Amino acid sequence: MSRPSSAPGAASARRLVAPTLALSIALASVYWALPEDLTAWRSAGIVAGWAGTGLLVASLLLMVREARLARLLGGLELSYRWHHRCGLIAYLLLLCHPLALALDGWAEAPQLAWQTLDPRAQSWPLWLGWAGLLLLMLGLASTFAVHLPYRRWRSFHFLLGGGVLLGLTHVYVLLGNEPLLLALLLITTLALGWRLLASDLGLSAHPYRVTQVEKPAAGVIEAALAPCAAALALSPGQFVLAAFGDGPSFHGCGEYHPFTVSGIDHQGRLRISVRALGPCSRHIQELEAGVLVRLQGPFGSFLDDVRWAPQLWIAGGIGITPFIAELRAQRCSQPTTLLYLFRHTADAVFLEELAAASREDAQFVLLTDASGSGLPDVDRLLAQVSGLRERQVHMCGPQPLLATLTAALRQRGVSAAAIHFESFDFR
Repeated sequence: MSRPSSAPGAASARRLVAPTLALSIALASVYWALPEDLTAWRSAGIVAGWAGTGLLVASLLLMVREARLARLLGGLELSYRWHHRCGLIAYLLLLCHPLALALDGWAEAPQLAWQTLDPRAQSWPLWLGWAGLLLLMLGLASTFAVHLPYRRWRSFHFLLGGGVLLGLTHVYVLLGNEPLLLALLLITTLALGWRLLASDLGLSAHPYRVTQVEKPAAGVIEAALAPCAAALALSPGQFVLAAFGDGPSFHGCGEYHPFTVSGIDHQGRLRISVRALGPCSRHIQELEAGVLVRLQGPFGSFLDDVRWAPQLWIAGGIGITPFIAELRAQRCSQPTTLLYLFRHTADAVFLEELAAASREDAQFVLLTDASGSGLPDVDRLLAQVSGLRERQVHMCGPQPLLATLTAALRQRGVSAAAIHFESFDFR
């Protein structure tokens, strides 16, 4: 087990790496192709096309699922957020590309403008551009289809990579062996290849085996995993992407899903907790010892700064997992209050263990609340926390709860920079 030693400012600096990378690639592309002695609309079309192309390449880089790169870019969740933003902005810019060229033709003749937008009147290199734009449209449409099944969503999402390759090929055929184009094609191919082979097919994954399965609460399992080869270097608060294999009477989903680590020991063995929330996690409730698990990671820096300032931890349901991992690893070095929220006491995992930790560690205070089917009374609960404005707040739980808590904390004077959470929304 290891914990990165970084000052609070280092995390803030890493949050700027992803947008800086995307902006740099886009600006470098525009600078290289900056038009001279052309009409305003044609110049605008060229700039929009190259800015969109640069952002698309950056978007593919930001979806590469590699632990060291993700940490450099501020975390996997932040990388994915900028991946989505870059893809959307790039698509809008690339829509402007043919429209600006058509407006340039309109100044000469309306018929010429229509021919610019009509693929039937164009040669095959331009068809590549239109095909790439169509694939981008279909891929982005799947991004907003939140109810689309995961496997189907993932298949549609790969259309975005095909759209980028077609778009770059479109420009390559028109301009030839330009160094920038070759570099962008190489980056795109490597990013797509790594994501497909190393991440989605699991060639970079670490093999572990399930040694024990416990059921600490209804609809929740905690699985102990032992490494079959080199162990991952994890610290509390981090998560892994896990794909469960087959056992004597268990058949895995075959998909990688994020799970926060709930325990780590010095031999590299770890524990993950899974609540039955979706089709795959419900199936995993039948997990048995002996099943092979492939893990990718570790990802995240959720609790890296817990030794720098007084803490307020807020856990909703299974969101308790990063905090129990931290408490199992070491005693609190700063005054720490854990606010553990759940619907019913029967749903609360590790409750006895948390109560024991609060008795044994004078720095650790446990507050619990069973709210039933509604949201908890956050004002009443936060009023019980002393020195709230001086604390760093770490939250893990369902999105509606996080939104309610964030608003309540801000109203009580807690700065936005002091509020940390990970939503694990990777679609």
